Formats: sequence, C-alpha cells, structure tokens
Amino acid sequence: MTTHTQQLWDFPFAPPAELHMEPAFAQLREEEPISRVRLPYGGEAWLVTRYQDIKTVLGDPRFSRAATQHAQAPRIQPDPAGEGVLMSLDPPDHTRLRKTVAGVFTKRRVEDLRPATQRIAEELLEAMEASGAPADLVASYALPLPVTVICDLLGVPGDDREQLRGWSDALLSTTACTPAESAAAAQAMADHFAALVSQRRCQPTDDLLGALVQTWDREEGLLRDEELVLLTRDLLIAGHETTASQIANCTYLLLQRPHDMDRLRTDPAAMASAVEELLRFIPLGSGSFRARVATEPVELCGVRIQPGDTVFAPTVAANWDPDVFAEPGRLDIDRSPNPHVAFGHGVHHCLGAQLARLELQVALGVLLRRLPRLRLAVDEAEIVWKTGMQVRGPKTLPVKW
Repeated sequence: MTTHTQQLWDFPFAPPAELHMEPAFAQLREEEPISRVRLPYGGEAWLVTRYQDIKTVLGDPRFSRAATQHAQAPRIQPDPAGEGVLMSLDPPDHTRLRKTVAGVFTKRRVEDLRPATQRIAEELLEAMEASGAPADLVASYALPLPVTVICDLLGVPGDDREQLRGWSDALLSTTACTPAESAAAAQAMADHFAALVSQRRCQPTDDLLGALVQTWDREEGLLRDEELVLLTRDLLIAGHETTASQIANCTYLLLQRPHDMDRLRTDPAAMASAVEELLRFIPLGSGSFRARVATEPVELCGVRIQPGDTVFAPTVAANWDPDVFAEPGRLDIDRSPNPHVAFGHGVHHCLGAQLARLELQVALGVLLRRLPRLRLAVDEAEIVWKTGMQVRGPKTLPVKW
C-alpha cells in the first residue's frame, strides 16, 4: 500500500483546441494512474486514468452514484442534482426506474426507428440544399435530426422544441450559464413536462410519454410523479445534445480525412465500424461527470480508497489507453476489436446507446451519399467551438457542396 503525496491537479483539465485529447490524461496514465484532483465545487477527489481502473470504478457496486449527489461532494457543477434522475440513483431504485423505459431502447426496437430516422435526415438535407450553400451543418442538420427523433419518440409537440433546446443548453452548462440561470431552466423544463404528463392522463397517447404515464397509473408506486417528470426531461436532454454534438464532430473529422470519406461512400457497410471508432476517438467531454463515491474501502493502483471518497473515472481517458487500443491517437475506421466505453460501463451504461449509434450511422451515411463534394466553407481556424459546456463540439460548422 502506498502513501499518496503527489501533486494536486485542478480538474476538469482545460480542454485543448478543437477535438484534441487533454495531454494530462496520457501523462497521468503513465506516471500517476491514480491522482488527487481539486474540483470547482466540493473540494478534492481521486482521478483514475487507466482503462481497467475506470471500468472498475464504474462497474463495482462498492462505488455509489447516488452518493455523488450530496451537497458537499466534489463536482464540476454548482447543483449536484444537475446530471439527471437516472444518473443520480443506485440499485434498487435505479433498476426500478430504468426498467420502465429500457424496453423502448433495445437494439431491435431502435432498429425499427431506422426508416423514420432516414426520412428525417433526407428531409433536413433536402431543405438545406434548397436554401443553398454555404450552410451551417449544426443548425440545419446535426441538431434538428436527433431533436426531431427524440421529440417524436416522446411525443413532444413541434412548437415546444426550440424552447426545450434552450433549457437543455442551460442544464448542460458548466460555466456558460450562471447557477441561477441553470436552476431556472431546470424548473421551467420540469413545469413544462409536468403539464404534458397531466395532458396524457386526460388524453392518453401511444407515444413514449403516454406509455410512461400509463405505467405510472397502472402500477402505482413504480414511478413517482416527480420521477416521471425528471425522467422525461432527462430522456430529452440525453437524446439530443450529445448526439447532435457528435454528428458535427464526426463530420468535422471526416472532412479532414478524404480517404475515409471516400471509403464510407463506396462501402456503406463499413459505417457501423466507423461510428464505433469515432465514438472512441472523440473526447466528447472531460468525463468529469463519471464520478462515484466509495461505500467501503477499495484498493486502486496500490492506494486505499476510503469510504466517502469520490473517484472520477473519465471514459475519454479509458478510450485512449494504449494498453487496450493500439495507436489510440490514430483514427482507424476498421479498428477491431473496439471495446470502447464511450457510453459508460456498468448499471449506468447509457440507456440510449443503441439510438445514438443508429442516429450517427444514418446521419453520416445520408450526408456522405447526398453531398459527395461536401467540404468546409471556411478555414478551420474560423470554426468557433463550444466553451463552458459538458460536451465539446463546434457551435457552427459552415459547409458547401
């Protein structure tokens, strides 16, 4: 057992430009695989940076997710409850809540959404082409596609979607919005979904929100009223923001790799493998929300983690571990095997992982097929990137074709 006396790091690390990986992860993985970090709120915690240690923290039941919601827990956001109701629970409460929607997101059920997703993608690009180049791929395509898919799935009226996107951005803010603005957005979104839930009770529907209301009404106690509202809110946020950012990120990277773009145009069957590699390669966020609190003593990397200690396990660091991924800094669309953990690990593995995969496959496939001469309409240096948010990506992506 070692005594830990090394440097105290500020975390999350300042992300480098564009979609480059934070160099500190590689340094720590090699020199200090478990380190002490200082968070913007709540004080100090542990940070692990090796693939297997990250999987251990995320998958071992001795590490609690619910305990990270304590007001004094180290975190990046001022509100400890700002990361979603499903992400805030441990079994058995987590199991009870997750099973109410898990059936909607199975691989088979999600695959049934492919034709509708394809239609949405085609319609969005048709409108973008009709408006003429240059166009902002984020506003015209990357954002509206997943928003439309998840809102259609939930049954959110079209007129509400722009407002919901604004509230969603505020909830995903780290520094882009003030704590008061984020709290106001959370309350406004909760009130909005409470009204939709009330409507579904009076007028049942066959969408996902209607099905959840019926489950609540039919099996009293399975879903509490406030959980139903929060779960719906979280499904909307998780169902569009990260996927929208990834569509733009993936397009940006492929535009820099004409050989890969040509390969995917001529061999659409390679798209599934390419999407998995893009998910592994892109450091979408710092992974700082992948936090757990030890509930009993645990040894990691020769260090004894004490009960009550918070440990951060960033999946972006795991996905670039050279002991698992040969040449992790090289984008290889044929990489196999590819056991990335972009969607997390353990009981909190992303519920919508299959839907995100489908949307990325469809979005990129339709884009490359319809616009074979797609290219940036500005110099790369002119692209403005998001700041102060949990996820990385371009604010706008001007393109021509």
